[in-house]
Parts: sequence; C-alpha cells; structure tokens
Amino acid sequence: MTQFQGKTVWLIGASEGLGRALAKRLDQEGAQLILSARNTGRLDDLHRMLSNSKVVPLDVTKIEAVKWAAKVAGPVDAVVYNAGVYEPMRTTEWDSEAILRMADVNFSGALRVLGQVVPDFVERGHGDVTLIGSLSGYRGLPAAVGYGASKAALISLAETMRLDLKDTGVTVRLVNPGFIKTRLTEKNGFYMPMLMTPEKAAERVLAAMRKRRFRTDFPAPFSWVIRAFNWLPDALVYRGK
Repeated sequence: MTQFQGKTVWLIGASEGLGRALAKRLDQEGAQLILSARNTGRLDDLHRMLSNSKVVPLDVTKIEAVKWAAKVAGPVDAVVYNAGVYEPMRTTEWDSEAILRMADVNFSGALRVLGQVVPDFVERGHGDVTLIGSLSGYRGLPAAVGYGASKAALISLAETMRLDLKDTGVTVRLVNPGFIKTRLTEKNGFYMPMLMTPEKAAERVLAAMRKRRFRTDFPAPFSWVIRAFNWLPDALVYRGK
C-alpha cells in the first residue's frame, strides 16, 4: 500500500504501545482508521487525538465479537493485526491459563479476524494484510513458553497466506520487531538489546506497509543474530542440555 490517503485501515491492538503509535502515524498519512482493542477507554482517548477514526471495541478471543466488529467496521482496504499478550514464562513455571491466553490472542485471534476479512479481499481482488509477529518466533528461546510458540504460528500463517494469495491482488506482509519499550516488555527482568521506542518501531512498520515486500525484521543487527541461530546445529544449541 504505497498511499494511505483515503484508505480505510482496521488496526487491531491499537490502544497501547506500537499500535497506538502506528495509529497516530497512519492518521498523519491521511488514513481512515478503525480502532480496535479491548480497552475502550484508551481507544476513546486515542480517537480524540486523531482526525479521522472510529472506535470498534473488540475481544479477539470471542468469535461472535469478531463477527460483530467486522460488520461494524464495514469494507476495509487494509487490516493490521497487532493484538498481543505476553507473559515471560519458563517451562518449569508452566501456567496453562496464561499460555492458552497468549495462544488465543496472539494466534487464534488473528485466525478469527482474517476469516472475516480475507474472503472479502479475495472476492474484491484487492486488500492488504499486515501481521505483527516477533523475532522470538524464529527459534525456541528461554522463558518464552506460550509467547514464542504463538508468534512462530503467526509467522507460519503469514508464510502460507503469502503463497496461497499470490496473484489474487491481496498483499500479505509479516513484520517482526525486536524489543519495544511498552507495558509488556516492562515485565522482563533481563537486558533487552536494541530496545526501541514505540514511535521508532511504528516508523519501521509504516515503511514496511508502503512496500509489497513480504518480510520485514528489525532492528537489523539483532534480527541477523536471531535468524543466525536457525543455522546452528542442534548439538551446539542444546549442548549439555
């Protein structure tokens, strides 16, 4: 999507962090925004800051709520799935309720939303899908039970969709950020390399949305390190384990 002026963009996960910053930038670019998240108060506050937006509260874990939101949103030109839940957790600290919640919001929620949007895109012969993944989805990492697995599933979904929707007029892209300074990463008790502000991350997402390129990973040096782990033999990665 090279131009945002006059385009209707459904931004899911708009109330905080990256989503909030991205909404402001899309508004500056002239997009008509449908703002969705669970926190209606924060959405209303954001709505008052923007020039052209509509608030459609949404809990992506409930299929009937997703169907209602899609109907209220109406036909859109683009959808950005940024909804996410994160709890740092090691396998030795297994919490099924928290893990299932992460899987439901980070991955299954995307399936519910896309099921309401993609068929219409295909029928119309145009549409734009941006899925916000994570560098943590590329390789199993410590203390990422639930979160890493759900983002890995989202990456696989995006890859499949890109292949299946070739020549349909529907653009699918995957954006995998590293660490962003938000209320979610405040839960981490470890050093987060190349930590970015939501505003800087939003600029990277906006730049990705201007192109048809499928995959955007950032920040570059950190993403190179993460992707390099995929080339290491298991005997080295899990040595002594």
